[in-house]
Amino acid sequence: MSLIQISNLAVQFSQHKVLKNIDLTFEEGSVTAIVGPSGSGKTTLLRTLNLLQSPSEGTVTVAGITVDAKHISKADVHKIRSQSTMVFQQFNLFKNLTALENVMSPLIYNKLAGFDEAKAIALKVLSDFGLESIADQYPVTLSGGQSQRVSIARAIVAKPKVVLFDEPTSALDPEMVSDVLTTIAQLAQQHITMVIVTHEIEFARQIANNAIFVENGEVIAQGPANKILSTKGTGRIADFVNSLENRVISTPQQTNTSEVVTPRFRLLQSGAN
Repeated sequence: MSLIQISNLAVQFSQHKVLKNIDLTFEEGSVTAIVGPSGSGKTTLLRTLNLLQSPSEGTVTVAGITVDAKHISKADVHKIRSQSTMVFQQFNLFKNLTALENVMSPLIYNKLAGFDEAKAIALKVLSDFGLESIADQYPVTLSGGQSQRVSIARAIVAKPKVVLFDEPTSALDPEMVSDVLTTIAQLAQQHITMVIVTHEIEFARQIANNAIFVENGEVIAQGPANKILSTKGTGRIADFVNSLENRVISTPQQTNTSEVVTPRFRLLQSGAN
């Protein structure tokens, strides 16, 4: 069942078309990785799915709600965003709220639960992510990895139909990346529909059902992630994938420094896929 569909989508800034005539479908429960070189339009494509970026042409449909670029109202934006949520590179936590209060905030502000119920739900989500010990801490005291995991907890607490990730590990030190990727893998186990812009090719290849390669504002290829992101063969996509293939992550638990651990680390061993 298709949960997201975009048709004839284009985004133009002044005379420059950032996205050009894109048609895509995202199935319910699927994980889709969007990859491509910097400046290719990946983040702009992701932002249009949440209407953080208004399209210049075409339509966006999320969970049966269709918006046409020719007339987008505030009500349309609210309807689309009620079905989806976004996790940013820079966490965007409320600095004056604790981790727990940050996670509670979507439930409170959108009147989805009373205070006590919101607190119980938020504590459960933090606990599921192994973050209960930092519930009363403020963002300034958290590491980058902890902050991003709290932002993911906040994103999913209201049970959106779609979670959009914009390079969720790009602002993190290498040793913090693995915990964030594990958290995203937990969501994949729950069959939450996710669209992830990422340069973590190994992780994308193993966690995603599908992959989309974007370059110069166009979708160059789309299909099964293990095929699109394969290191075998020749051509532009294979060259790009191979250029990132040697990027690896060493986990703090690693004891043999001669070994290299890819982003799948504990993920596959625990049967996440």
